[in-house]
Amino acid sequence: MSTKRDYYEILGIGKSASTGEIKKAYRKVAIKHHPDKNPGDEGAAERFREATEAYEVLKDEQKRQQYDQFGHAPEGGGFGGGAGYGGAGFNVDLNDALDSFLRNFGMGGGGGGGFGDMFGGGQGAQRRGRDLQITLNISLADAAKGVTKKLKVNKQVPCDSCDGSGAAEGSKPVTCGQCNGMGRVRQVRQSLLGQMMTEVACPQCHGQGQTISNPCGNCRGTGTVRGSEMIEVKVPAGVSSGNYMELQGKGDHGDLGSSAGHLRVVFEVEESDLFERRGDDLVIDVPVSPVDLMLGTKVEVPTLNGKVALKIPAGTHSHKVFRMRGKGVTHVNRPGTGDQLVRVLAWTPEKLDKATKAKLEDVRDDLKGLVPAPGRHLYD
Repeated sequence: MSTKRDYYEILGIGKSASTGEIKKAYRKVAIKHHPDKNPGDEGAAERFREATEAYEVLKDEQKRQQYDQFGHAPEGGGFGGGAGYGGAGFNVDLNDALDSFLRNFGMGGGGGGGFGDMFGGGQGAQRRGRDLQITLNISLADAAKGVTKKLKVNKQVPCDSCDGSGAAEGSKPVTCGQCNGMGRVRQVRQSLLGQMMTEVACPQCHGQGQTISNPCGNCRGTGTVRGSEMIEVKVPAGVSSGNYMELQGKGDHGDLGSSAGHLRVVFEVEESDLFERRGDDLVIDVPVSPVDLMLGTKVEVPTLNGKVALKIPAGTHSHKVFRMRGKGVTHVNRPGTGDQLVRVLAWTPEKLDKATKAKLEDVRDDLKGLVPAPGRHLYD
């Protein structure tokens, strides 16, 4: 279970805060705890980092909606972003937080921001692999109960010929002379805080810390080739179409053994032949004869867990809805389960044999005196 603090609490705002209020709150917290204003204070650096992480989620409408519904992701991934349950959270290191702060407030960097800029591009993130997205189709039954699926994902994988080093056999990468193998160099920038010392990716080795004089012929020096990987996805019970899960490190592998990108798995729940889904409730129509409605009967009703007997009292009107508690879809964001709504419909046969017609003729006159006059809300 995640131990992260609530993103709204971190920024000191309510859940109804507008995008402008979120940005204003983030700017205030970030400036207060910025490492350049608090040199050597690890606590301030951590508060700056988590404030940036909170802002990157809450400023994005889709990520914010998923976070509001599912909360934080457990370690290792996120549903809506969350591997296994739910949450729109992801991990941000201090360097990414510094670069994001500069981009968001126009003090250098490439501008923009958001999921792609923060984790797939922009300064300080060149080494990470590309993020991928796939759609996973699941049945209503699997969505209701949760299921584990194995998927084959086409992606960039480490090169077998050079073990991901990018160097040809018999040669080795050379430590970059500009950054001395660190992959990052320091730059001084002007900001709202005055001069800021910031680390950025080394322009000589593009953040790799090494250069290759004799590249591998199979991967052309990148350390990765096109391949595939079998990935296990634990779909939480209760998901709906459009919900997604972000699996950290399951996207394209980065060049030269660097970290992999993330994989977003978007769920598409197939329509059922039996049930209509309304939120976490299920609706099913059960046809019965008019005589059964008049006299009462018992019917077997399909549910996600097999058939269940339902008693229909005598004198039940057509379109009457019965509620079967706990027979619906598991709530994804809170304990409990939805209900199943059973709508009974009077089913009139189109053709009757002569014997059946004769029997019905005998009772038709008796029923005429029991039928009310036309009017409004007769079933109220």
